[in-house]
Amino acid sequence: MSAPTVPASAVGVKRSARGVNPTVLALEVRRLLRNRRTVIFALVVPPLFFLLFGLNKAYANLSAGHGNVSAFIMISMALYGAVLATTSGGAMVSIERAQGWSRQLRLTPLSPVAYIVIKMLTAMVLGAASVAAVYVVAALTAVPAMKPGYGYLWIVTPLCVWVGSLVFAAFGLFLGYLLPTENVMQYLGIALMLFAFGGGLFIPLSSYPHALQVLAEFTPLYGLNQLVHAPLLGGGVHLAWVANAVAWLVIFAAGAVWRFRKDTARV
Repeated sequence: MSAPTVPASAVGVKRSARGVNPTVLALEVRRLLRNRRTVIFALVVPPLFFLLFGLNKAYANLSAGHGNVSAFIMISMALYGAVLATTSGGAMVSIERAQGWSRQLRLTPLSPVAYIVIKMLTAMVLGAASVAAVYVVAALTAVPAMKPGYGYLWIVTPLCVWVGSLVFAAFGLFLGYLLPTENVMQYLGIALMLFAFGGGLFIPLSSYPHALQVLAEFTPLYGLNQLVHAPLLGGGVHLAWVANAVAWLVIFAAGAVWRFRKDTARV
């Protein structure tokens, strides 16, 4: 009686799954990019939002820190796109759960923390593509502008947006392990919309009642929204913004690790 054969790819994953191995990461990125609907959604919707809201002719002549209002909206739409992309990329673990992938992971030496880090980095690839799409489309319109001497903001601001979206890569993983496949995308869309309005991404917080302005400072998107616009506005960085972003990153990442352990423990 011959011994059962194990696919070479599975052996490779098993041997390299002890830490954040580049081979494992590359496999995860390829699996993500095969989901064309998620990729197209992440690359099309954010630039479309910029075209809808950022091309008002008046915005080209209104100053916003070291640039114009159109540049401010460009950063906002890039942040929303990055958040949408990284959250969607992370939440795809719900599909893997439904396909029995958790059972396979239990057979490998993969630690929960290493797996969560790999999945977060994978989601960040999609987030980078989304940010790039917004900035390329915005540059082609020639409406967003930086003041003389501040051209470097075309590089600094997208990097800030991309790095900050790591928070929502963790959020997507948390939701993906918390909710069943058939519900995760519905809750994801509702949650991101509430976070966007609550954090002042779509409507300035100054237009909210005072009580809501205070409450907004504790929402997941508030700190990121302030941080990614800070280079353009030039008003400095407040410690409370950093604390908000770091706190939510820790909360979401810890929640994802917790749910991953629970999920693999019961299969």
